[in-house]
Amino acid sequence: MVSTTAAIIASAQRTGGRLLARPGTSGRSPVGGPAHARPALLAILAMAALLFAWDIQHSGYHAFYAQTARSMSESWKGFLFGSFDPGNSITIDKLPGFLWPQALSARIFGFHPWALTLPQVIEGVLSVAVLYRAVRRWAGESAGLLAAGAFALTPAVAGLFRTQAEDPAFTLLVLLAADATLRAARLRPLLAAGIWVGLGFQAKMLEAWAVLPALGLLYVVSAPAVLRRRLAHLAAAGAVCLAVSASWVLLVTLTPAKDRPYVDGTTNNSAISQVVGYNFLTRFSSLGIDAKDTGSVAAQTMAGTVPKGPGAGHAAMQWAKMVGPSLASQVGWLYPAAALAAVCGLVWLRGRPRTDPLRAGFLLWAVWLATYFLVFSAGAVGGHTYYMGVVAVPLAALFGAGTVQFWRAWRNGSGARTWALPVAVVTTVVWSAVVAGQYPTFLPWLAPAAIILGAGALALLTLSRTDGAEGARRRVAVLGLGLAVVAMLGPSAAWAASVLDPAYGHSGMGSAGPVSTWHHHNARQRTLSAPPAAGNAGGKARKSTDGLDEDQQRLLAYTRAHQDGATYLFATTSWRSAAAYILYAGAKVLPMGGFTGAAPTPTGAQFRHLVATGRLRYVVLGGVVTVPGRTNAEWVRAHCIRVPLPTSRLYHCSPRSAAALP
Repeated sequence: MVSTTAAIIASAQRTGGRLLARPGTSGRSPVGGPAHARPALLAILAMAALLFAWDIQHSGYHAFYAQTARSMSESWKGFLFGSFDPGNSITIDKLPGFLWPQALSARIFGFHPWALTLPQVIEGVLSVAVLYRAVRRWAGESAGLLAAGAFALTPAVAGLFRTQAEDPAFTLLVLLAADATLRAARLRPLLAAGIWVGLGFQAKMLEAWAVLPALGLLYVVSAPAVLRRRLAHLAAAGAVCLAVSASWVLLVTLTPAKDRPYVDGTTNNSAISQVVGYNFLTRFSSLGIDAKDTGSVAAQTMAGTVPKGPGAGHAAMQWAKMVGPSLASQVGWLYPAAALAAVCGLVWLRGRPRTDPLRAGFLLWAVWLATYFLVFSAGAVGGHTYYMGVVAVPLAALFGAGTVQFWRAWRNGSGARTWALPVAVVTTVVWSAVVAGQYPTFLPWLAPAAIILGAGALALLTLSRTDGAEGARRRVAVLGLGLAVVAMLGPSAAWAASVLDPAYGHSGMGSAGPVSTWHHHNARQRTLSAPPAAGNAGGKARKSTDGLDEDQQRLLAYTRAHQDGATYLFATTSWRSAAAYILYAGAKVLPMGGFTGAAPTPTGAQFRHLVATGRLRYVVLGGVVTVPGRTNAEWVRAHCIRVPLPTSRLYHCSPRSAAALP
């Protein structure tokens, strides 16, 4: 590994230390580059595919998204609107774009956990390839290979593309936007970047727009056109981005409410409220925004995801979470090297022409990193590991280009710049030891090994500056460089490789190492603590092979046998109570209240109308009952008949009982 890494970097030296590919160099393939470039790229892509797809046959279902993917795969209406339930009564609480590939995969291969994970594996390998192409075009072959390798070996990335969350698709789309902007000497690539960001909006909503300052600044600073034309091009690309971003919201807004599912996360059935209020404004507790003012459900009801406890201590913890153990161990191993690369790249190149692409690239990745770092630090619910893929992108790009830049300074310089490479090695290795030390029982040899490798690299680099034959000194320097890269990447790679271990490989939260076992344990606790839909006392009934226990199967069979033309098999007072029936049987169950339980659907009048018209005959009470489930549950107890089914709280509601009421 040391010799291969050193060969990648040394190629920059053999070409005169040139860091930037010639303007107009195609990014389609490494033709014309060093002989090792294509095999190295294929090896990196194969390594990424291995990390992302390993043990895919044992993938699990996401506790919320998998049900939606199944519902979307069973009807094109559900597919278009992102219905949580097969009856199309309510949407998922996010835009459904990230689930479209999963729903299509389920249609093609059947509904299996691996079929939902497969699109993310493909998106991950494509992300590595696109990052390589973007960095190669910007900073040369060696930088592109290093960036691609560093990205794939980031623990959060290794875990991210094994999940069914939103961020795999989102990360790929914003990477495509950056790649298009880096070659946007003309309008067409910039318009393509606007389309990619707009599609990223369909996957992650307003978070996709956080990349716009970096892309816009890159173009306005470095594009080879007069300022007026640059601004006009940005306006055109912005309009395209806005149009693509708003397409689903506009579709939902223009579709009559009776012809589509209710928009979850809102109190007014508005897609705008879902995107802007529920999924953005209420996530930033420091803004003090009342959810009622945004037409959205309060953030505090969102499954306990908002930390409680005001005060300076809480605020300090919130702003420090990006360097805290749980996130730093997943994405932050290269913080020192990337930060030094950004500073040196901007300072060392400040005298170059405005259109210099190398300096512009450092500006792009530095602004990208700073923006998302601040967004996730400020956000009250920015702590999920799978959010970190978009942070790993600029870290890897800066590491790749910065390492090549430091190597050039070491070989060619004699002043203060010579110290950049040793400083990067020392600070990154020491920081890695600190992060690894937060988990002393996991890979206890990791920190000492990184320190020994780093010390060996410094010794070899120092030896290469002593007197001796030029060829021998150069070989020693290359070996020292390879050892330095291994020392800096080794801890991250070791944590990323833990996804190959079944004990760490299926957290469902995009994490690796011991953090993944914590996430997996808590995910299981959240699932197991939810009262079973069939009223199973204590959850002790034996599980069958299809995922439903015997009591749930009995309830499902009874309601199907007595459905009598009803649209829904039964209604439940929470999504958790409905989840198993939707996930394992594709049953048309009505989950009152949506994900939070607080969405006002169906209202009391709507609920009674469903009963009166025969579209709903059965209701299962139990679980976490909130508004509107609580109100409707009271009506059910008063007007419906308890079905004597063992261990269930199933009620039969006659159309006659509801029709007589106002």
